[in-house]
Amino acid sequence: MSNKRLIHGFHALNARLWQNPRSLIEIYLAGGRHDARAKALMEKAGEEGIRLHVVDKARLDSLTGNARHQGVAAWIDASFTFVDLDDVLDNLTEPPLLLILDGVTDPHNLGACLRVADAMGAHAVIAPKDRSASLNATVSKVACGAAEVVPYLTVTNLARTLRDLKDRGIWIAGTTMEADTDLFHFEQTGPLAWVMGAEGEGMRRLTREHCDVLVSIPMFGSVESLNVSVSSGIVLAESRRQRVLKG
Repeated sequence: MSNKRLIHGFHALNARLWQNPRSLIEIYLAGGRHDARAKALMEKAGEEGIRLHVVDKARLDSLTGNARHQGVAAWIDASFTFVDLDDVLDNLTEPPLLLILDGVTDPHNLGACLRVADAMGAHAVIAPKDRSASLNATVSKVACGAAEVVPYLTVTNLARTLRDLKDRGIWIAGTTMEADTDLFHFEQTGPLAWVMGAEGEGMRRLTREHCDVLVSIPMFGSVESLNVSVSSGIVLAESRRQRVLKG
């Protein structure tokens, strides 16, 4: 199965089990677990007819490459999570709020970005196929379930996607230190896509040229830069704050 992927940890597995159980192929649970989380997982798996194997810790360590699996792992059919951008945008009941990652290749950063995107109600995370981390067990673990609920859409041509978003009336805001305005003086209650560049390199030139506005994050301390997931959380939180106040 070409779309078969391993996930591990209770957050990632429970999000999948309760929201998209058809995508689960089989579950591996460490033997000897009788706690409430393990019992709930076993009951739900039984209700959904999902194969569950009780195995020893060594088997789980081998399966996950010695990751911090919390005693649980599962094979999933990742094709069940596929959704395209039009599906997302056509079914919204509020102005779109999107996060675009231009060149984020570290799975820990991607997982953290998905987590803050879910927390702040972003409708999708978008990235180019050729310069991005792919969804894997590490991403799912770091995302704490967000990788199973936030659409992560990889596109062949990011510049074309940005043009398509603009045609839909979505404002494209790029983040950079050399900016037209700062985050707290930028009105952002309408349709909006935030673009975050790769750490160190920032946005690519062509991506930057497709932005409608460049916005900086004010820095009040001694550090000169922020991790991409921290920056994503800050800008998405400000967007959500402005929407809440307006609504």
